[in-house]
Amino acid sequence: MNQARSRLLRPALGLAGLAVLFGVWEGAVRGGWIQSGFLPAPSSLGPAWLDEVRSGAWVQAIRDSLTHYLTGLVAGSVTGTLVGLLCGALPVLDGLLSGIVRVLRPIPGLAWVPFAILWFGLNTAGATFIIAISVFWINFYAAYGAVRAIDPDLYEVAAAFGHGGFWARLRTVVLPAASPGVLDGLRTGIGQAWMSVVAAELFGVPGIGARMMQASSLLATDLVVVYMLTMALLYAVTDMLFMLVRRRLLGWQG
Repeated sequence: MNQARSRLLRPALGLAGLAVLFGVWEGAVRGGWIQSGFLPAPSSLGPAWLDEVRSGAWVQAIRDSLTHYLTGLVAGSVTGTLVGLLCGALPVLDGLLSGIVRVLRPIPGLAWVPFAILWFGLNTAGATFIIAISVFWINFYAAYGAVRAIDPDLYEVAAAFGHGGFWARLRTVVLPAASPGVLDGLRTGIGQAWMSVVAAELFGVPGIGARMMQASSLLATDLVVVYMLTMALLYAVTDMLFMLVRRRLLGWQG
């Protein structure tokens, strides 16, 4: 009973916190402490959202963003995880790539926008590239750190049971032991990819970020907030779906 109560308490507190936030926000705008031109009242968002849905722009923006979001997320996650696992498991490869990693890691995804335009043009491929780079490093370090944290005794046990080769160790030790850390990296990447969508669409690629930029140029702050909330909602949905998958994959942990 107490466990069931505690499971319900956290979501209830979260909803209460949101209610307080929107209540204070609404009161500040209505009381004149914040001008509606700078920040729209929450009560004005519903009509703006409804108009955007009726025009078809809201659904189209989501479709456009999902196209390069999902492609970039998969590309960055798969390559980042794979390279991280291999670098963690192979000291020679780790040493060989250490210099490249130190040079490229500090460069933010936004800095790659000019090259994305030059290499891919003003299209979905360029936006996908920006998102993939942002996600790559998160998954790389998550996988790398997970492998490096594996207890060396596990390799000795695996060798004693005839799994001393690289691929055998990878299958029987590295992947099972590193999977929680890898999945944590994938979850973080899901959120980072949504944050990168705006940067990826700065140069005119259609989607949520582009629609936000159009609205801001017209001082339609209500639409800007609508798309901010849309992105938050999409992140919540994708995160929830991923957590369901994660629980199934790590069910063996008990």
